[in-house]
Amino acid sequence: MSGHSKWSSIKHKKSAVDAKRGRLFTKLIREITVAARIGGGDPESNPRLRTAVLKAKEANMPKENIDRAIKKGTGELEGEQFYEMTYEAYGPGGVAILINTLTDNKNRTTADLRNILSRSNGSLGESGCVAYLFKRKGLITFSAEKYSEEDIFSAALEAGAEDVITENKTIEVTTAPDEFESVFGSLKRAGFKETFAEITMIPEATIKLDEESTKKAMKLIDQLDDHEDVQSIATNLDIPDDFKLEDE
Repeated sequence: MSGHSKWSSIKHKKSAVDAKRGRLFTKLIREITVAARIGGGDPESNPRLRTAVLKAKEANMPKENIDRAIKKGTGELEGEQFYEMTYEAYGPGGVAILINTLTDNKNRTTADLRNILSRSNGSLGESGCVAYLFKRKGLITFSAEKYSEEDIFSAALEAGAEDVITENKTIEVTTAPDEFESVFGSLKRAGFKETFAEITMIPEATIKLDEESTKKAMKLIDQLDDHEDVQSIATNLDIPDDFKLEDE
């Protein structure tokens, strides 16, 4: 999972910059709206909405923005209709990429992503071409410089986590999707502050590329992630510990 957790860490560092550009808030508002539309406007009974609201609060989104997004999702306020779509793609060196989107215009999003990929020697693939390389899991990460694996391990497994490993100065807790909320809540109540937490697609194995191909692949992934319609990205690229994006 080193590739995935490393990309999560890079995204976390980028979040402050993204917030200034407005992209992060746009993505969070869309996720809150869709989560409320699907599961109702009460975060206590809607795990997906609860996670989205938590992420919005951590990004310092104003409460009125969160409330407005929820009301748009429940139909109390008029709002756009968003569609969830997952794209499967190949990047430089044959790296697999899963791109999850929320869009109000499927044709525009498809065209935009195809253009981004083609400019970087990537391509959209057929349905099922790379999805089989990933499994849906809950992933919660903590700084290994702040906490000991032993403390996290004990609390996580007691709460129902599947596994706990330490890699790249990061403690990774994985859960079954339906156990994510309870494990996440238990760890927070125990006083552990996460660096990343969401249900995501995790590669069953990662691949290594040479330095130049890795840079090209990561530049492509960063460009895809910057697109307003893209909510999350999963890749099976093994990202070196010392890798940094140019704008970090």
